[in-house]
Amino acid sequence: MKVYKYGIVLERLKERDIELVRQWRNSDPVRLNMEYQELITEVQQKTWFQSINNLSNNYLLIYYKGEKIGLLNDKHIDWEKRTSESGLFLGRTEYYNTFVPYLVSVAGIELNFHFMRWERQYAHIMRTNHNAIKYNRQLGYRLLPGQEEVENQLYEMSRESYDTSSGKIQKAVRALATEDLYPRLLLEPEDFQSGIAANIEPLLLNRGEMRIYETAEGKWFEEMEPGAQ
Repeated sequence: MKVYKYGIVLERLKERDIELVRQWRNSDPVRLNMEYQELITEVQQKTWFQSINNLSNNYLLIYYKGEKIGLLNDKHIDWEKRTSESGLFLGRTEYYNTFVPYLVSVAGIELNFHFMRWERQYAHIMRTNHNAIKYNRQLGYRLLPGQEEVENQLYEMSRESYDTSSGKIQKAVRALATEDLYPRLLLEPEDFQSGIAANIEPLLLNRGEMRIYETAEGKWFEEMEPGAQ
């Protein structure tokens, strides 16, 4: 599975890349903002990958300008209710104070809410991670009741809260993005073998603004600009 949006490419995580993800995850800028802060071993990383490489999780490697820079994920996916818990970290620290995190976040959120018609997303954020709290509130996340004194706090975002809260961010992202203003999603042969394609396809079919075709790479779904043929 690959998604192309706003110059960002999101690729479903494969085992070949889990060692790179482990190195990012063990780095202080990432690790110290996580609930679990112990260093992760190669064996633990392989065990983790085996536990998330299934239909309940969608971990996506982030590419920017052809380089791997971080990890975006949806876990605890409920395909019927169209809900999941989202998470994001960048392993390349040079992109922290740039517009790139906004490109990634908006691409991921719009993939779910606008492309796949998701209902709600959840996120856990450490109460001491003030930058992440501010950032996610700008996107439309709201702290759930009873979470005020919890160390790893649970936030919720709906399609409505995203559209209401992030208008300026969406406008800025569309101005900064150089390509793929309308998303493209590729389901690769392994996605049909794993079963994830069977969950994603029904969310995309029967939409008049969608162009669907097949190539040697797999099956493509492209959202078309209104009025385009």
